[in-house]
Amino acid sequence: MLDSNIQQQLKQTFGNLKTDVVLRVFANDTDKSKELVTLANDMAELSSLISVEEGSNGERAPSLQVQGKGSDSSIFFAGVPMGHEFTSLILAVLHSGGHTMKVEPELIEQIRNLEGEFKFETFISLTCQNCPDVVQALNMMAVINPNISHVMIDGGVFPEEADSRKVMAVPTVFLNGEQFTQGRTSLAKIVNKIDTGAAKRQAAALNEKEPYDVLVVGGGPAGASSAIYAARKGIRTGIVTSRFGGQVLDTVGIENFISVKKTEGPKLVAHLEEHVRDYDVDIMNDQTASKLVAAEQVGGLVSVELENGAVLKSRSVILSTGARWREINVPGEKEYTGKGVAYCPHCDGPLFKGKRVAVIGGGNSGIEAAIDLAGIVGHVTVLEFADKLLADAVLVRKAESMSNITIIKEAATTEITGDGEKVSGLTYTDRVTGESHDIELEGVFVQIGLVPNTEFLEGSVELSQRGEIVINDRGATNVPGVFAAGDATTVPFKQIIIAMGAGSTAALGAFDYMMRTPVAEEEAVTKAA
Repeated sequence: MLDSNIQQQLKQTFGNLKTDVVLRVFANDTDKSKELVTLANDMAELSSLISVEEGSNGERAPSLQVQGKGSDSSIFFAGVPMGHEFTSLILAVLHSGGHTMKVEPELIEQIRNLEGEFKFETFISLTCQNCPDVVQALNMMAVINPNISHVMIDGGVFPEEADSRKVMAVPTVFLNGEQFTQGRTSLAKIVNKIDTGAAKRQAAALNEKEPYDVLVVGGGPAGASSAIYAARKGIRTGIVTSRFGGQVLDTVGIENFISVKKTEGPKLVAHLEEHVRDYDVDIMNDQTASKLVAAEQVGGLVSVELENGAVLKSRSVILSTGARWREINVPGEKEYTGKGVAYCPHCDGPLFKGKRVAVIGGGNSGIEAAIDLAGIVGHVTVLEFADKLLADAVLVRKAESMSNITIIKEAATTEITGDGEKVSGLTYTDRVTGESHDIELEGVFVQIGLVPNTEFLEGSVELSQRGEIVINDRGATNVPGVFAAGDATTVPFKQIIIAMGAGSTAALGAFDYMMRTPVAEEEAVTKAA
């Protein structure tokens, strides 16, 4: 099942194992079970520390338990963990076998001290690039604390269970039988959600931090580039971000990043973070900014207030908060998000196998989504507000050639309907005739562009009519000491490589600003003399 190249790589990787690991297989007579048995045996042949056992009845089949020698940890993979989840399996083996986790010691201690019993279940699809982060986080928690268990469940292998538990988006996490969270999240956020005193402790620790020379708000490509360029100047640099990587984490294929012919969003983000950590940058992950206060209002330093109540101060600030998927803002959208309304066709598409879905938007992202979905679902209806599709001609021709794609132009979506638990249809108005039409379907994928994450900046810096941060050619805003870069700004083209260039520009602009602007304390001494 594993080709020779992968086997060679894994043999070297498994050299990091320190203790025995058991792969316990729960199988039946299905083809998927045979695949799982083959996978477990192939892995066991690569290390004398890995063994395979046959599991007894009582567990989902096919499923695989990964357990370290003498450990009470409980990690299960229900399904065959290939695709994006293959890395999750390998890390589960390594961590169960004593290999060091790349987790801050403070967070490990926080997990170890959690009291109570926590039974996590995560529904995933193997094409979901967001799911592995959640699966890997929960697996690590299960290794650290024996009172925590985790089961990854492939919704494509166990569709009846996914349907019965009303799973219509991945990843969906259940805790002790109740829905806990949905969508991509981090280890720290999961822990903080069940550790009720964590936010207050973190706020207190953040408040103790010394002022920065450059504080970057946002950890996407622009933020990473800003931090690297600032740190290379030898100045005190920090990044505060809700999730490192930003929207790039949700990007599947990247083929226009110069010098890299093809990569995926999560892989690029991993390289970005690794590069940033090569420098002396204080990364404050899982934190969201809520307010910006200009230096002139707070004694010469710019203040950034966080949602948890902490306040960070800096001589200069670079805003790189990025953008998020734009919503259509019609009745039913919010009510059925995660219940049929989705924004990531790669993640959630497999959950709609054989069903009828709609894609809202006829740009590149919308038509690409329709083409991808057409290979999975029963039928795709594309609704475009304008009188023509805005996608590239090659994509339009491909979509028009597919028999299970219907394209409707000049269609204004007015409502998403459902039965209270899941989507059942959609209503749109023909903008030419004014007539209203209903479509019966099970899923709606919204693909109508982006909106900048700048709401917290209203009244603090100048924003355009579209909510974008207004900047000059040095990345400076209208507020002294405050710079900005990336998709949250007025830069006309929203591309990863452009955001990186803008981040470096903003960092150099901030450095130049500091060289020409004395520190508040120094200025006061000069005036007194």
